[in-house]
Amino acid sequence: MSPLNRQRMKLLALIMLFAAPLASAWVMVEFRIGIPDERTAHGELNPDVPRLAGWPLVDPRPAIDHGDWVLAFDCAEGCEAEADQWWRLHRALGREAPRVTRLRLGPADEVLPGEVLGEWQALPAWRDSGQLWLLDPQGEAVLSYSAGVDPQDVLADLNHLLRMNNDQATALSDT
Repeated sequence: MSPLNRQRMKLLALIMLFAAPLASAWVMVEFRIGIPDERTAHGELNPDVPRLAGWPLVDPRPAIDHGDWVLAFDCAEGCEAEADQWWRLHRALGREAPRVTRLRLGPADEVLPGEVLGEWQALPAWRDSGQLWLLDPQGEAVLSYSAGVDPQDVLADLNHLLRMNNDQATALSDT
């Protein structure tokens, strides 16, 4: 092989080295090969849920820090065990726990640490008994969970959202 052909082969190999990832990515997208179809969130998206400011709650409205994620759960009656479960989940967040506020909607005999109480003024149509909502810092419902959801699933979703939105926490702490 002549030196000129050897240089051409090196150039062709270099071009293939950079073109191969692009070509394989195009094949994956075009033919849906190797792209997972299942979703990663355990909760459900529910666009019918209005912002927290639009929820029919009794005045005075619960005081929630601006910039906090909200874990709101509906508690009709006798849900001390459920409130304790969400308190334990909040503790499991570790150093991310201050970024989350728990909102218990319904009557309560005692308030757990870090919990805010609120009551329904009127029961909205989008509410189900025992439901849990995860709200972003702007008050938008990101995910909703039905009654009896596994707390580990909620913890996984919440950890993922807090990790993916870490820049927001640092921006708020700088102001």
